[in-house]
Amino acid sequence: MKNAIKKWNSISLVKRIIVGLIIGIILGLTIPQASGISILGDLFVGALRGVAPILVFFLVMSALCHMGEGQKTNMKAIVVLYMLGNLLAALVAVVAHYIFPVTLTFAENTNTGDVTPPSGVVEVLTNLLMNLVDNPVNAIVNANYIGILAWAIIFGVALKKAGPGTKKALEDISDAASVAVQWVISCAPFGIMGLIFTTISEQGLGALVEYGRLIVILVGSMAVVAFVVNPLVTFVCTRRNPYPLVFTCLKESFITAFFTRSSAANIPVNMELCKKLNLDEDTYSISIPLGATVNMAGAAITISTMALAAATTLDIQVSFGSALIMCVLAAASAAGASGVAGGSLLLIPLACSLFGIPNDIAMQVVGVGFIIGVIQDSCETGINSSTDVLYTACAEFRDRRLHPEDYTGKPEARFTVPKNNA
Repeated sequence: MKNAIKKWNSISLVKRIIVGLIIGIILGLTIPQASGISILGDLFVGALRGVAPILVFFLVMSALCHMGEGQKTNMKAIVVLYMLGNLLAALVAVVAHYIFPVTLTFAENTNTGDVTPPSGVVEVLTNLLMNLVDNPVNAIVNANYIGILAWAIIFGVALKKAGPGTKKALEDISDAASVAVQWVISCAPFGIMGLIFTTISEQGLGALVEYGRLIVILVGSMAVVAFVVNPLVTFVCTRRNPYPLVFTCLKESFITAFFTRSSAANIPVNMELCKKLNLDEDTYSISIPLGATVNMAGAAITISTMALAAATTLDIQVSFGSALIMCVLAAASAAGASGVAGGSLLLIPLACSLFGIPNDIAMQVVGVGFIIGVIQDSCETGINSSTDVLYTACAEFRDRRLHPEDYTGKPEARFTVPKNNA
């Protein structure tokens, strides 16, 4: 038994999810009356619902209290680019939704009677502000992600001057929460099998068409960011043809991140790429690990697209002003989505809460995200990780252009990797 479990865990999670997806479809078509299989999906979503608030709280708080101060590099410009990238990605997702709206399929027993959509931007802002000042314990208990994020930031900043022992304890708790999530995620193949079984048995194969549309919208939005938005940002910074640098980052970083599905695991790859591009080591040694934490353009797309799809499914009319507020929220919250498999999906309830969508429905949206995660999460991670290098390079090329005297005697930075180093 132990050997079987070990062998099962040695298989790539992507492959296991695909197997669970296929089995769920087959069971849903052949024995739709076997309702007991649905409990696997319910347990999976319930476990995520239980651990996600704790994870977000300690992850963000720990990251902030460990953040260094007074770094003299191009970090200010890089951080601005990171947050700008998140915001522009969220805007792309919003525009894509208005042009190509998509709906989701929820379980038949889903109670939508509790949905109370906000009447306008003022009410959205009011709800946002009231959720911000919610009791922190109450926020965690009731999965108020806006309040969780706000208090995590406050406590994280306040604890920056805490002793090493306190910071280490927070780091340990954060790591423990991450491990717990990893254990839950390792059960994703079974949970997804239950979720897809429920969908197929209740809705038929037609429900998968909407999943296909959702994947196209997500991947299409990420492609726009990769081939349109990022080159524009690169051109503004460098005043040169941006595509050699863009394609270099995609080739050297995107591919490995796509298959590892981990920005953290791709840090050594990005560090080596920065070295090949002759970028300043004092800068990229900080910016690359930081980027793996806060540069989450792909996550911003996922959060925005999924939340808007849920609103459309529930016939909630989202004004453009409300969507803009969500963009800012998605851009900010996406920065805390790294380091955890499915981290961006776990922050979808935060965006959904802006539109009055209850947590039980929001977690079903998370479940849909895991079903399509084989493609979505791989592309998302690839975009996130490749832009870590891209924005680091952009900031340095901009600084070299404006302050060439600071780089006297230093090797010239490259736009592409030499063939002998490829």
